[in-house]
This record gives sequence, structure tokens and C-alpha cells, in this order.
Amino acid sequence: MKKYGSFSGTVTMIQDYLVGSDEELKGCFKLMSLVGDDGSVVNFVISPTTYFLDHVMVSVGDTVTGYYDVNVPVILIYPPQYQALIIVKNNPYQHVKVDYFNSQLVSSDGQLQLNISSYTLVLLQNDQSFTLSPANRNLLVVYGPATFSIPAQTTPYKIIVLC
Repeated sequence: MKKYGSFSGTVTMIQDYLVGSDEELKGCFKLMSLVGDDGSVVNFVISPTTYFLDHVMVSVGDTVTGYYDVNVPVILIYPPQYQALIIVKNNPYQHVKVDYFNSQLVSSDGQLQLNISSYTLVLLQNDQSFTLSPANRNLLVVYGPATFSIPAQTTPYKIIVLC
């Protein structure tokens, strides 16, 4: 099971990233640098399999959140460099949570519970319908208002099942 970490910041640089001498891979990987509100810097390696929510184009100056697997070993350099699994372009009108949700659709940190409605889109990363229950899976959840209870409850706009 993946455990997701995240870092939010403003994109300061996007450049090609070489992963080897294979000519076919040239230009397929990018290095994206983010600066957080506190001035901290993180680099994300963007691969062809990195999922961009809503398939948006990200540019220098955009505010984004990058998600990575905290259980994957990383090289000890500064600034830290993570393999990006998911990139979300931040939007003031929506919230995003990437986590494991149990059989009651409560996130692993116990902070969010999902109430799925008939209007909630449940999709795969390739935008095809997911027809089973999203319970007991890693999910990317896009939602708006939530209750102030613990766990907060929300009816998500969209759920992306991370298979």
C-alpha cells in the first residue's frame, strides 16, 4: 500500500531530465522545481506515468501540489528530489485529498469521510468509468465544501481510483 506525501509550492523551473543514455527517453522526463510559502524548495521528477489531475498543462508561476510515495527511497541531496506520482494544479474552488480510504470510505489519517452521490464521478486515471466500489483503495478525491466534524464529511465531485 502506498503512503502518500505531498508538497505544495510555486513552480520556478521545468526542464528536461536525463535518466540514462537511451535516446528514446530523451525529453520524456522533466524536473520541476517548487518553492513553498516558507521558502523551502523541492524538486519533482516528472515521468511519462505521472498523473496530472484533469490533464492540465503546468507552467512556471503556477501553484501546484505534488504527491509522492513516502516509502520509496530517495537520494540524500538538497533540495530533496521525489518521483512525482500525481501533480495537481491548485484551484481555490476545490480541495484534493490523495490517500487510502477504508471500507467506510474514511481516509487513513481519519480526517475525511466520503459520501458518494449519484452525481459523483468515479473514474480511472485514463478517464474511463470505474464500476466497482472505491472502498479499500488508494483514491484521489476532488471535493468542495465539507463539514467541520472529525472526520470531515463531504460529497466529492470526482474520485480517481489509483489502481
